[in-house]
Amino acid sequence: MGILEKMRLDGKSAFVTGGARGIGKSVATALAEAGADVAIVDIDLDEAQKTATQIAGETGRKTIALKTDVTDPKEVDAMIDSLLASFGKIDIAFCNAGICINEPAESMTYEQWMKVINVNLNGVFLTARAAGKVMIQQGGGSIINTASMSGHIVNVPQPQCAYNASKAGVIQLTKSLAVEWATKNVRVNSISPGYIATELISNAPHLVPLIEKWNDIAPMHRMGKPEELQAVVVYLAGDCSSFTTGSDFVVDGAFTCF
Repeated sequence: MGILEKMRLDGKSAFVTGGARGIGKSVATALAEAGADVAIVDIDLDEAQKTATQIAGETGRKTIALKTDVTDPKEVDAMIDSLLASFGKIDIAFCNAGICINEPAESMTYEQWMKVINVNLNGVFLTARAAGKVMIQQGGGSIINTASMSGHIVNVPQPQCAYNASKAGVIQLTKSLAVEWATKNVRVNSISPGYIATELISNAPHLVPLIEKWNDIAPMHRMGKPEELQAVVVYLAGDCSSFTTGSDFVVDGAFTCF
């Protein structure tokens, strides 16, 4: 089998949390373009359904929308049951849902702290664990978690200690799961994007001053595009990466190099 064939995902099924918009939508599109059937998992069912319909129309792949709060174990389990009822198996899990609250540590409430940790870290654990259980029974699978360059550096000038801590936790969780499941043919990796110009960020007027500062600091003097993350996730999802597990792929335009 040639390298291009190994990059294909035909016959595989996937779910993408936070899949209705932004990075999740872009990656879900790429997985479907590569041949996978995809479940768009999001707390916003209306937007998830729009995304699922769009991807199905563009790729011809079976695409469904599932409403799920990734911080609720019962909802995560129900999502897995629904996905299995539709697809029969889970080959790829892109655990991507996340939020950020910019608040100085001294004024951050415990509720704000826990909201970020619950979505970004606990949500990744719950969805990765649920997928892992199925994949172990199946005899294999690939889990890709969305961490961040913020798990490697402290972003400036915005105060986001909860976000940074949660993403560092995702990286270490990824490595831990990779080691635990290495002999079970379940691979677990993470991606650490830099600043990505998703539609929500690009269209937020209050972020313009921050974006200008980020771009001034960045070696490439620009933000990344969601589609610039697609190839690494498709690689990690498929057979090309059969010896790749426990790795964190930083895609940040060299932002963390200094």
